[in-house]
Amino acid sequence: MRKDLGKKLAFLPLPVLMIGTYDADGRANVMNAAWGGVHDSEEVFISLGKHKTTDNLALKKAFTVGFATKETAKISDYFGVASGNNEDKIAKAGVHVVKSNHVDAPIIEEYPLTLECTVKSFSNGELIGEIVNVSVDEKYIDENGTIDVGKMNIIAFDMFNNHYRVLGEIVGNAFKDGLELKNS
Repeated sequence: MRKDLGKKLAFLPLPVLMIGTYDADGRANVMNAAWGGVHDSEEVFISLGKHKTTDNLALKKAFTVGFATKETAKISDYFGVASGNNEDKIAKAGVHVVKSNHVDAPIIEEYPLTLECTVKSFSNGELIGEIVNVSVDEKYIDENGTIDVGKMNIIAFDMFNNHYRVLGEIVGNAFKDGLELKNS
């Protein structure tokens, strides 16, 4: 039996995205944005309200997207509850920043996987970014040169309970397992 919950947002999983930008003085800032995902084959979509990050996006036209992990859950949550207008979140969290080689935005080294993006469009809180490069910490590349997502402990936001959850085990093979039924 099913239970109706009424009209409410219920979308899972939601990646915990860390949006990195530089301000006018070249200082790195990062914010937590849970409402985002794939927009097109080389684009991301992120829903943002007014933040220091949105001011930086308008100025620099570039940003990075890091994926939060089990190990970075506390600092990632901090990046969402504190404002870069009021404090230097990078310094307080003690994270390590390097400048992207591809866009005018910071890479936070604690996040194993980072999308380096330019702003394709940003209006009414809807950011569309074009992916210019993807960088990954080498320790997450397997012997075949493939990214081993399972080792990253990437987390998702559970909007029903306000929890962060680690992405789990492999349960199938995309674009392969269903072929048995298709071909029968």
